[in-house]
Amino acid sequence: MQKIKDERLKLKNLKNIRVLFMIQTIGILGILGYDWITKGIDGMTDNPLWFVFIITAVVSAYLSMNISVDHETSGKSPEKGLTISLMITALISIVIGILISLSEGTPATTGILIGGIVFICGGIPCFYVYRLRKRTMDN
Repeated sequence: MQKIKDERLKLKNLKNIRVLFMIQTIGILGILGYDWITKGIDGMTDNPLWFVFIITAVVSAYLSMNISVDHETSGKSPEKGLTISLMITALISIVIGILISLSEGTPATTGILIGGIVFICGGIPCFYVYRLRKRTMDN
């Protein structure tokens, strides 16, 4: 196969890929929805398509972050953005940890554990965006 050099054809190819991705995602969601209705939430999450859907969503989100950072016009300070993002993530993690600890029959260690997991899962994208902004500022 030859590499496409015409910009119009490249754009048309990207649009076709976008349509195919949407159809594939709708199909996956339809299958997972059917499993959810017939087998419940456990049956849905046991389906290997659940794993494919989650991985695709995470990769899509990271790719979108890359594009949105490149699209930013203002020269935001990467350090200030990282600090604010981490503070908000920490606040959300603390609130979730406290709410889980206060629920009946749940030990405080469970709240601390889940709050920590939420902070780590929220902190990774914060550092990723920081790295992207830092790289953009250096160029």
